[in-house]
Amino acid sequence: MMREGLAQLINHEPDLEICGQAGSGKDLDSQVATANPDLLLADISLPDKNGLEVLKDMQALRPGLPVLVISMHDESLYAERVLRAGGRGYIMKQEGGKKMMEAIRQVLSGRIYVSEEMSGKILESLSHSGQQTARRPMENLSDREFEVLQLMGEGKGTAEIAELLHLSGKTVEAHRANIKRKLDIKTGPELVRYAVRWVESAK
Repeated sequence: MMREGLAQLINHEPDLEICGQAGSGKDLDSQVATANPDLLLADISLPDKNGLEVLKDMQALRPGLPVLVISMHDESLYAERVLRAGGRGYIMKQEGGKKMMEAIRQVLSGRIYVSEEMSGKILESLSHSGQQTARRPMENLSDREFEVLQLMGEGKGTAEIAELLHLSGKTVEAHRANIKRKLDIKTGPELVRYAVRWVESAK
Protein backbone atom coordinates (compact mmCIF):
# COMPACT_ATOMS: atom_id res chain seq x y z
CA MET A 1 0.00 0.00 0.00
CA MET A 2 2.83 2.35 0.89
CA ARG A 3 4.59 1.57 -2.41
CA GLU A 4 1.43 2.06 -4.49
CA GLY A 5 0.65 5.34 -2.74
CA LEU A 6 4.16 6.64 -3.31
CA ALA A 7 4.03 5.58 -6.98
CA GLN A 8 0.80 7.56 -7.49
CA LEU A 9 2.29 10.57 -5.76
CA ILE A 10 5.38 10.51 -7.98
CA ASN A 11 3.46 9.89 -11.21
CA HIS A 12 1.42 13.05 -10.56
CA GLU A 13 4.63 15.11 -10.77
CA PRO A 14 5.20 16.49 -14.32
CA ASP A 15 8.93 15.75 -14.32
CA LEU A 16 8.92 12.34 -12.57
CA GLU A 17 7.74 8.86 -13.58
CA ILE A 18 7.79 5.42 -11.95
CA CYS A 19 9.40 2.89 -14.34
CA GLY A 20 9.17 -0.22 -12.15
CA GLN A 21 8.29 -1.66 -8.75
CA ALA A 22 9.56 -4.57 -6.68
CA GLY A 23 8.25 -6.04 -3.43
CA SER A 24 11.39 -7.99 -2.53
CA GLY A 25 15.15 -7.94 -2.93
CA LYS A 26 14.92 -10.87 -5.35
CA ASP A 27 12.53 -9.00 -7.69
CA LEU A 28 14.55 -5.81 -7.40
CA ASP A 29 17.61 -7.03 -9.33
CA SER A 30 15.59 -8.01 -12.42
CA GLN A 31 13.47 -4.83 -12.24
CA VAL A 32 16.55 -2.59 -12.14
CA ALA A 33 18.11 -4.44 -15.07
CA THR A 34 14.89 -4.15 -17.14
CA ALA A 35 13.68 -0.66 -16.21
CA ASN A 36 17.11 1.06 -16.12
CA PRO A 37 16.01 3.73 -13.60
CA ASP A 38 17.67 7.09 -12.91
CA LEU A 39 16.95 6.66 -9.19
CA LEU A 40 16.09 3.76 -6.90
CA LEU A 41 13.78 4.33 -3.93
CA ALA A 42 14.35 1.54 -1.40
CA ASP A 43 12.98 0.57 1.99
CA ILE A 44 15.45 -0.49 4.67
CA SER A 45 13.26 -3.53 5.48
CA LEU A 46 12.40 -5.93 2.67
CA PRO A 47 10.81 -9.39 3.17
CA ASP A 48 13.89 -11.28 2.01
CA LYS A 49 16.80 -8.87 2.30
CA ASN A 50 18.06 -6.08 4.54
CA GLY A 51 18.17 -2.64 2.94
CA LEU A 52 21.88 -2.22 3.67
CA GLU A 53 22.57 -5.46 1.80
CA VAL A 54 20.44 -4.19 -1.11
CA LEU A 55 22.54 -1.02 -1.25
CA LYS A 56 25.78 -2.97 -1.41
CA ASP A 57 24.36 -5.31 -4.08
CA MET A 58 23.29 -2.31 -6.17
CA GLN A 59 26.83 -0.91 -6.02
CA ALA A 60 27.97 -4.11 -7.75
CA LEU A 61 25.00 -4.45 -10.13
CA ARG A 62 24.61 -0.81 -11.17
CA PRO A 63 27.59 1.30 -10.00
CA GLY A 64 26.60 4.94 -9.86
CA LEU A 65 22.84 4.33 -9.55
CA PRO A 66 21.68 6.77 -6.85
CA VAL A 67 19.61 5.19 -4.07
CA LEU A 68 17.28 7.11 -1.74
CA VAL A 69 16.19 5.10 1.28
CA ILE A 70 12.64 5.73 2.54
CA SER A 71 12.03 4.10 5.90
CA MET A 72 9.97 4.10 9.08
CA HIS A 73 13.14 3.50 11.10
CA ASP A 74 14.81 6.24 13.11
CA GLU A 75 17.12 8.32 10.91
CA SER A 76 19.65 8.76 13.72
CA LEU A 77 20.25 4.98 13.74
CA TYR A 78 20.28 4.28 10.01
CA ALA A 79 21.18 7.36 7.94
CA GLU A 80 24.96 7.24 8.40
CA ARG A 81 25.02 3.49 7.72
CA VAL A 82 23.01 4.03 4.53
CA LEU A 83 25.42 6.71 3.32
CA ARG A 84 28.44 4.53 4.15
CA ALA A 85 26.86 1.64 2.19
CA GLY A 86 26.57 3.84 -0.91
CA GLY A 87 23.12 5.41 -0.50
CA ARG A 88 22.62 9.03 -1.56
CA GLY A 89 19.91 9.92 0.91
CA TYR A 90 17.62 8.90 3.75
CA ILE A 91 14.13 10.12 4.53
CA MET A 92 11.58 8.85 7.05
CA LYS A 93 8.13 7.86 5.75
CA GLN A 94 6.29 10.24 8.07
CA GLU A 95 7.94 13.30 6.45
CA GLY A 96 5.10 13.59 3.93
CA GLY A 97 4.79 14.08 0.19
CA LYS A 98 6.33 17.53 -0.17
CA LYS A 99 9.53 16.55 1.63
CA MET A 100 9.61 13.26 -0.29
CA MET A 101 9.59 15.07 -3.64
CA GLU A 102 12.25 17.46 -2.38
CA ALA A 103 14.46 14.52 -1.38
CA ILE A 104 13.93 12.76 -4.74
CA ARG A 105 14.83 15.85 -6.77
CA GLN A 106 17.84 16.62 -4.58
CA VAL A 107 19.28 13.12 -5.04
CA LEU A 108 18.51 13.18 -8.79
CA SER A 109 20.47 16.44 -9.03
CA GLY A 110 23.55 14.69 -7.65
CA ARG A 111 23.35 15.87 -4.06
CA ILE A 112 22.91 13.94 -0.81
CA TYR A 113 19.66 14.24 1.16
CA VAL A 114 19.24 13.88 4.91
CA SER A 115 17.21 16.01 7.33
CA GLU A 116 18.72 19.27 8.59
CA GLU A 117 19.09 17.72 12.05
CA MET A 118 20.93 14.69 10.66
CA SER A 119 23.10 16.85 8.42
CA GLY A 120 24.15 18.85 11.48
CA LYS A 121 24.98 15.67 13.37
CA ILE A 122 27.13 14.33 10.52
CA LEU A 123 29.00 17.61 10.18
CA GLU A 124 29.53 17.67 13.93
CA SER A 125 30.99 14.16 13.89
CA LEU A 126 33.29 15.10 10.99
CA SER A 127 34.52 18.19 12.83
CA HIS A 128 35.49 15.95 15.76
CA SER A 129 36.94 13.19 13.57
CA GLY A 130 40.43 13.74 14.95
CA GLN A 131 39.22 13.76 18.54
CA GLN A 132 38.02 10.97 20.80
CA THR A 133 34.24 11.40 20.94
CA ALA A 134 31.76 9.30 22.88
CA ARG A 135 29.87 6.84 20.69
CA ARG A 136 26.56 5.24 21.51
CA PRO A 137 26.94 1.46 21.94
CA MET A 138 24.77 0.80 18.86
CA GLU A 139 27.21 2.78 16.70
CA ASN A 140 29.96 0.29 17.56
CA LEU A 141 28.14 -2.54 15.77
CA SER A 142 29.20 -3.48 12.26
CA ASP A 143 26.53 -3.36 9.53
CA ARG A 144 26.21 -7.17 9.67
CA GLU A 145 25.86 -7.17 13.48
CA PHE A 146 23.28 -4.41 13.09
CA GLU A 147 21.30 -6.59 10.65
CA VAL A 148 21.49 -9.60 12.99
CA LEU A 149 20.23 -7.53 15.93
CA GLN A 150 17.35 -6.16 13.85
CA LEU A 151 16.27 -9.65 12.74
CA MET A 152 16.48 -10.92 16.33
CA GLY A 153 14.23 -8.07 17.37
CA GLU A 154 11.73 -9.15 14.71
CA GLY A 155 11.52 -12.56 16.40
CA LYS A 156 13.75 -14.56 14.06
CA GLY A 157 15.98 -17.36 15.38
CA THR A 158 19.53 -18.30 14.41
CA ALA A 159 18.57 -20.66 11.56
CA GLU A 160 16.17 -18.16 9.99
CA ILE A 161 18.69 -15.31 10.30
CA ALA A 162 21.37 -17.50 8.72
CA GLU A 163 19.08 -18.25 5.76
CA LEU A 164 18.03 -14.62 5.27
CA LEU A 165 21.59 -13.30 5.40
CA HIS A 166 23.13 -16.26 3.54
CA LEU A 167 25.39 -17.11 6.48
CA SER A 168 26.16 -20.26 8.44
CA GLY A 169 24.57 -20.77 11.86
CA LYS A 170 28.04 -20.58 13.43
CA THR A 171 28.66 -17.18 11.85
CA VAL A 172 25.34 -15.86 13.17
CA GLU A 173 26.24 -17.14 16.65
CA ALA A 174 29.61 -15.38 16.38
CA HIS A 175 27.82 -12.14 15.48
CA ARG A 176 25.49 -12.59 18.46
CA ALA A 177 28.50 -13.03 20.75
CA ASN A 178 30.10 -9.86 19.36
CA ILE A 179 26.86 -7.92 19.82
CA LYS A 180 26.60 -9.04 23.45
CA ARG A 181 30.18 -7.96 24.09
CA LYS A 182 29.81 -4.58 22.40
CA LEU A 183 26.50 -3.81 24.13
CA ASP A 184 27.73 -5.21 27.46
CA ILE A 185 24.91 -7.78 27.61
CA LYS A 186 25.59 -10.98 29.56
CA THR A 187 23.03 -13.57 28.43
CA GLY A 188 21.20 -14.68 25.29
CA PRO A 189 17.66 -14.03 26.62
CA GLU A 190 18.73 -10.55 27.75
CA LEU A 191 20.04 -9.88 24.23
CA VAL A 192 16.74 -11.00 22.67
CA ARG A 193 14.76 -8.72 25.03
CA TYR A 194 17.08 -5.82 24.16
CA ALA A 195 16.67 -6.49 20.41
CA VAL A 196 12.86 -6.62 20.64
CA ARG A 197 12.71 -3.36 22.66
CA TRP A 198 15.08 -1.68 20.21
CA VAL A 199 13.11 -2.71 17.11
CA GLU A 200 9.85 -1.55 18.74
CA SER A 201 11.35 1.82 19.71
CA ALA A 202 12.70 2.35 16.17
CA LYS A 203 9.23 2.05 14.61
